[in-house]
Amino acid sequence: MSAKASVFIATSLDGFIARADGSIDWLDAANTLVPSGEDCGYSAFMETVDVLVMGKNTFATVSSFGAWPYADKKVVVLSSKPLQVPVELSGKVSTSAESPAVLLERLSAAGAKRLYVDGGMTIQRFLAAGLIDDITITLIPVLLGHGRPLFGPMKNDVPLVHVATKTFEFGFVQLQYRVARHT
Repeated sequence: MSAKASVFIATSLDGFIARADGSIDWLDAANTLVPSGEDCGYSAFMETVDVLVMGKNTFATVSSFGAWPYADKKVVVLSSKPLQVPVELSGKVSTSAESPAVLLERLSAAGAKRLYVDGGMTIQRFLAAGLIDDITITLIPVLLGHGRPLFGPMKNDVPLVHVATKTFEFGFVQLQYRVARHT
């Protein structure tokens, strides 16, 4: 049985995950509105995750946060070019140039039950391969006008089934969907 591949991400209301230069300052600003102790379901989601899969740009952004946010969760960084993993993350972070399908198969065979797929290009590649099972998007009440979109051009429609919508008093709206073909 293949591991489940999930997306859990925030976007601006107009669908961007970062500014054109990769900055997420708008998300940092929005997070100042979030009450202490509220994480919009992130901790509960992370408890279900065995392995995180992200692209090199997302890895670079996360690495700039200072403290590593994923504790001892295994992280695979997809990159077609060699990538230097900091010594302090060896054993936690590995790199791969595998296709999403081959990577999912390998991680499933190693016992992974749920992958957290993160980063615009990585999410787009997994979607294009038909490997995403569910998507949770938290809409942040800001319009950026341009930047790095969560979804790019697609060869085929990706039908979704609405699972839940949650609104937060501080203005965030969280949408949960299941990819329809995974019934």
